[in-house]
Amino acid sequence: MPDMKLPSYFYGDEAMQFTYFRIPCQLITHPRFKHLSTDSKLLYGMLLDRMSLSIKNEWYDDTGRVYIYYTVDEICSSLNCGRDKAMKLLAELDTGKGVGLIERKKQGQGKPTRIYVKRFTTQELPPQPEKKPEPPAPPPAVDFDDVQKSDFPTPRGRDFQRAEVEGTDPNQTKRNQIDFIQDK
Repeated sequence: MPDMKLPSYFYGDEAMQFTYFRIPCQLITHPRFKHLSTDSKLLYGMLLDRMSLSIKNEWYDDTGRVYIYYTVDEICSSLNCGRDKAMKLLAELDTGKGVGLIERKKQGQGKPTRIYVKRFTTQELPPQPEKKPEPPAPPPAVDFDDVQKSDFPTPRGRDFQRAEVEGTDPNQTKRNQIDFIQDK
């Protein structure tokens, strides 16, 4: 069979014949996502693509949120990586351990984990003007006419010494036999 030579360039709309994963530019440019690995950004793009299939299958939970099923084995196969790396990439994206782009819900023994793909856009609040803390209000004057007072004054001030320390005596070394040591 003769070798067939393929052209090196795309012509016209030939590039439109392929399917692409769409990775949002904000994952690359926004400072919030700078620490994410490129593999986890690619995985997020793959999860976004998988959401279109879930919408077609009408996979919605009780609150109307779209979820997907994408097992660790499928991720390993798609990204050509090991199980540990796939788990690490999911953890990078997860709400609990990572940046919060996905949320995983376990379904039980033998069932795949539901993955909720979250929005990557951040709704940043405009800076609020700083409010100066108000000084605490003085306590209201309260009259305690009906409160019984002690006849004994209570100690106040810095020279107060606790009763346990005040009356202690030093060790009486005269009564101890400190020079008596038995050698065997």
